[in-house]
Amino acid sequence: MTGRMGRLRAVDLAATVGISVQQVRNYVDLGVLPPVERTPSGYRIFTPAHARALAVARTMAEGHGWARTRQVMTAVHHGDLPAALAALDAGHAELDRERAEIRRVLGAFETVVASPPVAAPRRAVRIGAVADLVGVRTSQLRLWEARGLLRPSRQRGTGYRVYDESEVRAAQVVALLRRGAYPFEIITAVLDEMRTTGSPQRVRAELARREQDLHRRSLRRLAASAALHDYLGCLGR
Repeated sequence: MTGRMGRLRAVDLAATVGISVQQVRNYVDLGVLPPVERTPSGYRIFTPAHARALAVARTMAEGHGWARTRQVMTAVHHGDLPAALAALDAGHAELDRERAEIRRVLGAFETVVASPPVAAPRRAVRIGAVADLVGVRTSQLRLWEARGLLRPSRQRGTGYRVYDESEVRAAQVVALLRRGAYPFEIITAVLDEMRTTGSPQRVRAELARREQDLHRRSLRRLAASAALHDYLGCLGR
């Protein structure tokens, strides 16, 4: 309830966003909410300004997560606007990097789909035969295995590496994308998609789903930044 001179009780402030009174106190201590004055008896004095800050913080958290929200709101309430803006910029930059990676993975995958598979033998073969099939040295195949890109099995008794048809295809994919100067993290992502989802259509659908999720997160982050912009205007900054 709003009391004398626009005061709010902590319990009513907490109820506006469905949190506990202790969380409200924690937000004050962390700087997520502006500093509070106290009554002569020691009770915190909350005002509509705190309600406004709490609403902004909740919107910020939906777009940027609580860790960055605490960082931004604390900087704002300490008068450090450059630090708040830097934290926001970092958040938007993260989405930009995610978007670029999805596009690079999709581009790498389309490169793989467009290339005809090697004529892999029906039986599992050893490392030398795989190297000849994909046009690389055996040492390169061992390196890719050490990086987790290839998963050959071991022959009983001898311990020799043996590659089934799927691993021969994986070796071809790695060789193809390395020739295209794709970094290992992109190649890993492509192989993971191929091993998990299987068909090209499902891989494309999964990447499209991730891109749509990224669009939704980007819009939430934009709304959060807009709410903060309005809040800064109320503070005269």
